[in-house]
Amino acid sequence: MLISLINHVNELNLIDYINRGGTIVYILIGLNIIGFSIMLWKFLIIMIAKLRKEAIAQKIVNQLENNDRKYEEKTIQNALNKYLNGLESGLNTVKIIASISPLLGLLGTVVGVLNSFDAISKSGLGDPAIFSTGISVALITTVAGLIVSIPHYIGYNYLVGFIDNIEHKIEERVISKL
Repeated sequence: MLISLINHVNELNLIDYINRGGTIVYILIGLNIIGFSIMLWKFLIIMIAKLRKEAIAQKIVNQLENNDRKYEEKTIQNALNKYLNGLESGLNTVKIIASISPLLGLLGTVVGVLNSFDAISKSGLGDPAIFSTGISVALITTVAGLIVSIPHYIGYNYLVGFIDNIEHKIEERVISKL
C-alpha cells in the first residue's frame, strides 16, 4: 500500500499534483506560507525573550516600583500579561490556519465529488475513469488541507508551551526581586 502510494506520487510531478487540486490548493499553499512565516517570526521573538528574561523581569519590577500601588499579585500578573500579549500576538492566526485547513480540504473534496457527479450525469456511467479521476482530484484537496493543518497545530501548541514556560520563569524572577 505505502509503496504503491510512493510510486503514485513519484509518477506525478508536484506542480501537476498542485494544479490538479485547483484553487483550494493554491489557497492552502498561501495559508501555509503565511502560517510558517508567523511561526518562524514568533519562534525568533520567543528565543530572544528567553535569552532576555532577566532584563524583562527587571523592566517589570521597575514598572511596578514606579506605580504607587502596592506589589499585589494582581498588579504583577497585569504587568506580566501586558508583556506576554506581545509575544502571543499572531499565534491566533496560526491556530485559525490549523483549524480551517482541513475544512478547506473538505470543501475541495465536496466540490470535486460534485463535479464528478456532474460529469457522470452528462456522459453516463459507461466510463468509470470519469468518476474515479474526479474522486482522485477531490481527495488531493483533503490531503493538502491535512498537510497544512498538522504542522500548524503542532507549531501552535509548541509555541504556546514555550510562552507559558517563559511566563513562569519571568514571574519567579519578578517575585524574587520584590
